[in-house]
Amino acid sequence: MTHLLTVTLNPALDVSGAVDHVLPGPKLRMGAPRYEPGGGGLNVARAAAKLGGEPRALAALGGMAGAQIAALLTGSGVSLRTVAVDGETRQSLAVNDLQTGEQFRFQMPGPAWTAAMEDAMLAVIVEEAALIGPGAVVVLSGSQPPGMRDSFPQALARQMGAGARLVIDTSGPALQRLVAAPASDAMPAVLRMDQAESEGLAGHPLPDVAASLDFAAALVAAGVAGCVVVARGAEGSVLAAADTRLHCQPPEVAVVSKIGAGDSFTAGFGLSLARGEDWATALRAGTAAAAAAVMTPGTELCRAEDAAALTPRCSLRRA
Repeated sequence: MTHLLTVTLNPALDVSGAVDHVLPGPKLRMGAPRYEPGGGGLNVARAAAKLGGEPRALAALGGMAGAQIAALLTGSGVSLRTVAVDGETRQSLAVNDLQTGEQFRFQMPGPAWTAAMEDAMLAVIVEEAALIGPGAVVVLSGSQPPGMRDSFPQALARQMGAGARLVIDTSGPALQRLVAAPASDAMPAVLRMDQAESEGLAGHPLPDVAASLDFAAALVAAGVAGCVVVARGAEGSVLAAADTRLHCQPPEVAVVSKIGAGDSFTAGFGLSLARGEDWATALRAGTAAAAAAVMTPGTELCRAEDAAALTPRCSLRRA
C-alpha cells in the first residue's frame, strides 16, 4: 500500500459531452455524455493509481450523484472511504462546441456544511492518516464546499499526527487565509498553487521563474508552509523550502487538453513523497505527470507510460 491519502471535501460528478454549435434559444442535441468522478482529491487519487500507486481516497458524498461517483471509482485502483453528507453532491457540466472548438464549463454548488460536519470530517481524516502510519502523505485538494470555514486547512494541519505530512492544494478564501494568517502550529508540509493564484496573492505579476521562486521562498520564510510549489504552465514548476530552491521544466509536448494537469502534478509529487523520495525527485515526478496530462484528450488524466518517458527529459536545476 502506498502511504498516500487524498481528501475531497467538495467532489463533483463531472459530465461532459459535445454539440455541433452552442447557440442561445433552441434545444441543443448533445452526443452521448461521459461521466467521471471529479474534485481535486479524487482526481489526484485516480492519477496516482494510474502512476502505479495504491492511494486511499476520502470523499464527502451525498445523494444520487455521490452514489454514482462511488460506483465510477470501482476498479480504478483507488481505495475509497466515503463520509455521508446531507444533500446532493454537486455536478459539473463541460460542453464542447464542435464548430469552434470552444469548451463551456458549468459548475453547480455542493451541499452546505455546518461546523459539526467539519469537526466530524477532521476526526475521520486524522483517523485515516493514523491507520496509514508513519510516513503518511495527506493531500487536501480542491475547493471547499459552501458554509465551510476558511480555517479548515489550518485546523487539519494542527491535528496532523507526528510523521504525517499534509499537502494542500486549494483556492479562494481558504488559500488566502493560509497566506495571510500563518500559524506555527498549523503549518502544512507543502502548499501548492498555480500561477494565477500566486500572482493574485502577490498582488502583482510574477513575470519569470526567478520572481515565482522569490515569492515561494518568501512564503516559506513567513511560516506559511514548510515547502511552497508554484506552477508556471509550460515553464514547469518552482519549489522553495528552507534550504532548497528548485525549478523543473518539462520538454515541449503536444498540448491536447490542459484539464487535469494540476491534479496530475500533485499525484506524481505526492506519490513520490509517500515513497520517501526527496524534493528534487518529487518535483521532477510531478512535472512529468503534469506534462503527460496535457497530452491526453478532454478530462483524461496522465498516462503512466507518458510520465515515465518524460521524467528523464524534465530539466531540473537548483536556483
